[in-house]
Amino acid sequence: MNRQFNDNELNLANPRTSPLWLRVAFWMSIAIALAVAARRILALAFPPHGGTPQIAALDAVFASHRALTLGHILPAVLFVLVCPFVVFSFGEVTSWANRAIFPLGAVVGLSAYAMSAYSVGGWVERSAVLMFNTLYLYSLLRAYGHFRHGDSHFERRWLLRAVAILLGIATTRPVMGVFFATSPLTHLGPSQFFGIAFWIGFSANALAVELWLRARDREFQTERMATRSES
Repeated sequence: MNRQFNDNELNLANPRTSPLWLRVAFWMSIAIALAVAARRILALAFPPHGGTPQIAALDAVFASHRALTLGHILPAVLFVLVCPFVVFSFGEVTSWANRAIFPLGAVVGLSAYAMSAYSVGGWVERSAVLMFNTLYLYSLLRAYGHFRHGDSHFERRWLLRAVAILLGIATTRPVMGVFFATSPLTHLGPSQFFGIAFWIGFSANALAVELWLRARDREFQTERMATRSES
C-alpha cells in the first residue's frame, strides 16, 4: 500500500502532486523539441536558401554530417513521443512504453556523444553534452536495472530524471533565442553562446526535476508521520 501511494506521488498527471508550472514546462519542452527536430529534418531534406548568415552557417554544420544527425534526431523524436506515456502513467509504466523507452534512449545518448564531435560551441558546449549526456545515460541505466528487478517506484524516479535531462535540449532553445536577439548588442556568435545555452538549459532541467523529487519525498514523509501519529 505504501509503495502504491509513493508511485502515485510521482505522477505528473495528478494536480495534487505536481505543480502547474511543472506540467506546463513539460508540455512546452515536448512541443519545442518536436518543432526543433522537424525544422532540422526539413532543413536536411530541403536545404533552405536565404535567411540570416548565422542560421545558414548552422544548417551547413549539420548538413556536413547528415547521416549522423538523422541517426540522432529520428530516435530522439520517437523518444520524445513516448515520454508522455512514461511521465503521465499511473502505477507501473505500460509494457510497450518500457520496451520502447530504453533502446530509444540508449541510441539517443550514444549518438549524442558522436554528435559532440561537431559541437558548434566548441569545448564549452561539448563539456555540457559530455556531463549531462553521461548523467542521462546513467539515469536511464539505473531505471532499466530497477525495471529488470520489478521495482516500479525507483524505475520511475530514474526515468523521470532521464526524461528531464533529455528535454533540456528544448530548454536551451529559448536561451539561444535570447542570445540571437541580443547578438547585435553583445556581438556574440553561435560559437560563443551555444555552450553557455547548453549549460543553462540542461542544468535548469536537471535541477528542477531533482528539487521536485526531493520535495515529494519530504511531503510523503510528513504525511506518513502524520498518519502514524493519528493511528
